[in-house]
Amino acid sequence: MEELILQRVQARLSYKPWQVEAVQQLLEEDNTIPFIARYRKERTGSLDEVAIKEIADTYQEEEQLEKRKQTIQQQLEKQKQWTKELAQQLKEAKTLQEVEDIYRPYKQKRKTKAMIAKEHGLEPFALWLLAHPQEEIETQWEKYLSDEVSTKEEVEQGAIEIIAERVSQQRKERDWVRKEIWQHGSIASTKKKEAEDEKAVFQMYYEYQEPIKSVPSHRVLAMNRGKKEKVLQIQFLYDKEKIENFFVKKAKATEDTTVSALIRQGIHEGLTRFLYPSLEREIQQELTQKAEKQAIDIFGLNLYHLLLQAPLQGKVILGLDPAYRTGCKLAVIDSTGKVLEIAVIYPTASPKQDIPKAKEKIRQLVEKYQVEMIAIGNGTASRESEQFISECIQEFHLPIYYTIVNEAGASVYSASEAARKEFPELAVEERSAISIARRLQDPLAELVKIEPKAVGVGQYQHDVSQKELEQALRFVVETAVNKVGVDVNTASTALLEYVSGLTATTAKNIVAYREEHGPFTERKELKNVSRLGPKSYEQAIGFLRIFDGKNPLDQTEIHPDSYSAAQELLQEENISLQELGTKEVSEQLAHLSAKEIAQTYNLGLETTKDILTALQKPGRDIREASEKPILRQDVLSMSDLQKGMKLQGTIRNVVDFGAFVDIGVKQDGLVHLSKMSKKFIHHPSEVVAVGDIVTVWVDDVDQQKQRIALSLLPIENEK
Repeated sequence: MEELILQRVQARLSYKPWQVEAVQQLLEEDNTIPFIARYRKERTGSLDEVAIKEIADTYQEEEQLEKRKQTIQQQLEKQKQWTKELAQQLKEAKTLQEVEDIYRPYKQKRKTKAMIAKEHGLEPFALWLLAHPQEEIETQWEKYLSDEVSTKEEVEQGAIEIIAERVSQQRKERDWVRKEIWQHGSIASTKKKEAEDEKAVFQMYYEYQEPIKSVPSHRVLAMNRGKKEKVLQIQFLYDKEKIENFFVKKAKATEDTTVSALIRQGIHEGLTRFLYPSLEREIQQELTQKAEKQAIDIFGLNLYHLLLQAPLQGKVILGLDPAYRTGCKLAVIDSTGKVLEIAVIYPTASPKQDIPKAKEKIRQLVEKYQVEMIAIGNGTASRESEQFISECIQEFHLPIYYTIVNEAGASVYSASEAARKEFPELAVEERSAISIARRLQDPLAELVKIEPKAVGVGQYQHDVSQKELEQALRFVVETAVNKVGVDVNTASTALLEYVSGLTATTAKNIVAYREEHGPFTERKELKNVSRLGPKSYEQAIGFLRIFDGKNPLDQTEIHPDSYSAAQELLQEENISLQELGTKEVSEQLAHLSAKEIAQTYNLGLETTKDILTALQKPGRDIREASEKPILRQDVLSMSDLQKGMKLQGTIRNVVDFGAFVDIGVKQDGLVHLSKMSKKFIHHPSEVVAVGDIVTVWVDDVDQQKQRIALSLLPIENEK
């Protein structure tokens, strides 16, 4: 069976058969996806994490399909319905839908009117009708009278029920109708009478219609939400007359005879009572599944770019969690993320408002700790707080900048068990200010402490399958963490949990060992950690970094299995480990031939390239290439905006219909898909990603609705 499943996976995907086989074998050997992508490139042909996961998921789907086929075979054998024809049909079926269509006529179900009619001996009469006999019906119906069936009408109605059920269960015809609805039907939504929609959230869908085959995923989810909240009703529109005529012609029931009339009635009943409702449920489910997958994929892509935003490491940062009534919480952290001081000020509207005192506190903290940056959360009172900080910078001539930080999920973290354990003596709001500061300093290390779906970079994330969302987002976080690598001496338990090969238990044990024995000085010391066995060590160690340790190779992505080859190479080039990272050595290594080295040391070519790259830039952080956040000293208001104005902004979220951009005013602006490129694009992610710094032009400003329309394309009246 395994060989058969592999063949089907290979047929479905564009990868080479040997790549699919290699990936599956590596997974069966308990290797993690990050480990395979980084350290088994020769075996997979350098497939990345996404490709490896696609193979793994497809294999699992095919495995489940095969198990379902076996279950159905067992059921049919029990019913004594198993035939060579069914065996061949199941063997050729490529999708779960096809398999279920084959099994549908034999599926055990509650007793139907058709089943009762068959029990009363009316099936031969129904088959007689479908055969279009030359005799008149009056010559036959009396033969089927019994204690249960006493009239001609009951005989005919029983036959109609049997014909109706047959219509709904014919596999090829059912598939034709399904395709007909998909290709030519429309999905429509209308507002329910008496429905309440105070903010007109679903106004666009009060009278809405769109072809099924082209409806975008975000509209499917929007309509689904409207239906769930009892504002909208959804229906499918398609040519039922065409479909019914198809069945009538196929049954040769077009003549004006009593027999044809009964067949037509059976067809009509089968379509309206059974087939249409069943197929509409299937289509609704398929639309929803596709829409959810799209939403999850976009959320994952946004999260990935958010996690890989450039860190502002080595800076003393003041985090500000804005608020009105309870005041703005402040937290100063040093260059390592350690909390130096916590405070609260009241610069915004509240009974305790005291702007002069608040300004003085900011000045004191900046001067006392040599603060270099202020991170302001983008929640309630964010723009008022931004205005206040801007005034402080100007008034006191402070040599600092500020930036707005997306604080989505900060409150979730602040109230979590992890935050309580880290800062047991602090209030929830004070922990939030620390989180905001740390997000600027190292987004990845801080964001992994938060449930991925709470970080606010998705669309309709609460409307999709939460299980599938969590699985997908965990994969994204794992990919990001392992691409960057983790400093084992500073990483939190939450960060270590995402490292290849580690579990929540081994992550806690690493931190416990570190606290008891002091910082790790070399990678092999991790072998002493409780419950970190040989396999886990092999999978994890390449992603764990030790800076300023005994062996400079421990700060690179080179796996210890390749240390001997790396050291021989350096010795051959007369380079000491201590010289790694210097300009001269990096230039020397850059001129070496990876192909020759691979042959000399019996290494794979891709592994050799990775070793040379790591030796040239030991301790490198791939996020350094990402764009740094926009730093500001003054504030912009919505009233300052004019059509055509040119601005810089940060992409905060990418959705199916566009991207939201922070341009430094209270409300993020929207760049619609149509305003992104002169070329045709299918999705905004082809042009922008979360965290990108972009130049935009103001297209329209609606002060009343607090909406800003932006364009990535220059527009008239540029200011």
